[in-house]
Amino acid sequence: MFTVRSWAARACAALISTTLVTTALAGGAAAAPATPAPASDSPSPSPTPYQGWNTYYGLGGDFSADEVLDVADFLVSSGLADAGYDIVWLDGGWQADVPRGADGRLQGDPARFPDGMAALADEIHDRGLRAGIYTDAGPYIPGTCGLGSGGHYQTDADTFAEWGYDAVKVDFLCGITADLDPQEAFTAFAQALRDNSSGRPMIFNLCNPVTSPDWGDYPQEQQSTWSWTYAPDIAESWRTYTDVGFVGQIQFKDVLRNFDANARHPEVAGPGRFSDPDYLGPELGMTTEEFRTQMSLWTVAAAPLVISSDPRTLSQESMDILLDEDVLAIDQDRLGIQGTRVGAAGTTETWAKPLADGSVAVALLNRGDRPAEVATTARDLGLRGASFEVLDTWTDARTQSSGTVRAAVPAHGAALLRVTPTRHDGVPRLVAAPPAFTSVGADAVAPTTDLLAAAGDRLTAEVTLHNDGGTAVRDPRVSLAVPEGWTVAASGPAPRVVRPGGSAAAAFTVSVPAGTETGGYDVTASVSSGSGRVTTPPSRVTVAPAAPSGSDVVLSRHPWVSASSGWMEPTVDRSVGGGSPLTVAGVVHETGIGVATPSHVRYYLGGACTALTGSVSIDDVVGTVGPEGGTATFDVVGDGETIWSSGLVERGTAIPFDLDVTGVRDLSLRVGDAGDGGYNDRADWLSLTVGCA
Repeated sequence: MFTVRSWAARACAALISTTLVTTALAGGAAAAPATPAPASDSPSPSPTPYQGWNTYYGLGGDFSADEVLDVADFLVSSGLADAGYDIVWLDGGWQADVPRGADGRLQGDPARFPDGMAALADEIHDRGLRAGIYTDAGPYIPGTCGLGSGGHYQTDADTFAEWGYDAVKVDFLCGITADLDPQEAFTAFAQALRDNSSGRPMIFNLCNPVTSPDWGDYPQEQQSTWSWTYAPDIAESWRTYTDVGFVGQIQFKDVLRNFDANARHPEVAGPGRFSDPDYLGPELGMTTEEFRTQMSLWTVAAAPLVISSDPRTLSQESMDILLDEDVLAIDQDRLGIQGTRVGAAGTTETWAKPLADGSVAVALLNRGDRPAEVATTARDLGLRGASFEVLDTWTDARTQSSGTVRAAVPAHGAALLRVTPTRHDGVPRLVAAPPAFTSVGADAVAPTTDLLAAAGDRLTAEVTLHNDGGTAVRDPRVSLAVPEGWTVAASGPAPRVVRPGGSAAAAFTVSVPAGTETGGYDVTASVSSGSGRVTTPPSRVTVAPAAPSGSDVVLSRHPWVSASSGWMEPTVDRSVGGGSPLTVAGVVHETGIGVATPSHVRYYLGGACTALTGSVSIDDVVGTVGPEGGTATFDVVGDGETIWSSGLVERGTAIPFDLDVTGVRDLSLRVGDAGDGGYNDRADWLSLTVGCA
């Protein structure tokens, strides 16, 4: 008989793991978990995670009734409403310049909402949609929040219900300015919503975004990361961290940050009460692959799915992601279980969510900058049996596995699978790993899916096939797709059979033409067999600028291959963010690189250099930014191996290094935020000098 392990035991293990994480982050003892309870004895207005659209990122703070209704029409005509995105949610900005009238009630802007807020809700309802609205738990403080309900909770709850709104987002911008206790404030507002004079059920989205150090130094009881201790008793959802990004700039690193914070307390979530990692951000700064990953992670987390972009502007690719029925079915599963990590944290991870039909949804996550294989087992997912159907929700492919659950996952990607015990064999699950480059010319290199090369190089690539099914895969035909003008040839015999549970490899020689322009180029493998056609995520060959030449090269002035710098651009010979000279403890340094965190600056040395010297520091300019943050860690990495690590670097000190880089082809300079958030970090690589042939 096929069974699923007791999720209570899994949840207990998850609680232990997340409690340890919380303890480490807080630097003290973890709080006892809350015992969740429904917000009331009445049926929940959101038994599964609600879906919809919010104005904040897409329309900003100066939207009108006409714009909102135009988006509402699009939700209906595009199929988004039928897919469940049925809440049209007004964020801050709907209110008048003087938000509260002489009668003590909130009022909409008369120019932008000439018929009033009740009429807008009626128009939204006429389209078969629900209406959401926004306020703040604090008192109105001009310049801090656009409106506030402090001192008027019952009046405002009655007003929202009378107007016909179905959901209320309650912020804490003026709440924190007024130094309120969020538990007391939100609990009182929740009671007011339940006691509204119209008896109208309304979703309560508790939105405390206050998070240290990003917002300043606040007691943990006032932060978003504490909401889990009380919010499940009073709200349908609660924010678990600060905003997922700035307006117009949602970055993948911040999506991962919010997902990780959201994952700390899955044990308090369930039907009618959901952890909220913030909004979905298609085309607001992420690639399509990164947004698909966000959708996968939010789905496994049983998170509310609220579109933040203007949906009228989205590409078909983004729409397809939002509308995928198999993906939405996982998010909307009636058990309402928030998924947890299976196994260790790292660059690649497995996240699992048990579903009502006995299957398990699995997100195989690749946080890294290069494609990778990610694998787990049915046993580790809590499943029993000898055969399993694996549904790839993004490709719709259905295959059979004997227990290994594996996928080739793009950089910043996630495979979202649904694994179901079955008594039947099917098409065996054949997984092709991304092409791995194993040599450049006559020189062997550690296998990599992200190779730096020079124009004219000859490369060796290998594609490994894994048969995770129960029957053999015979005569697989493996081909390699390379950029136009490049040549590729098989460099060995093709595999004849891949036996159940076995692997086989195909090797190729790839020639990069002389004169190829610098830049990144994709190399992808395809496999055709009785199992169908499988295409790998692309591996990357980056044709680099020429390696440095000379005994005393200033590396900061040599062209880099690529460079990232948190939410700002890296700067050469200047501190990041303001263009000031690189300065540490009052001493000016003529050359170097200024970065925000996290940062990755990559250079091609081509094996031609022997020594790298310099120092690292926090720039003095951080003192003009604020007292929070201002710490970092620095790593020098050669060909994927760490050569030197700085440890914790604080303000006012430069730490020197003198390193042997003999034979290194691919040099990376990495900076981390030292665990205290990166928004205020201003890190410097100083006086970088490399000696080369």
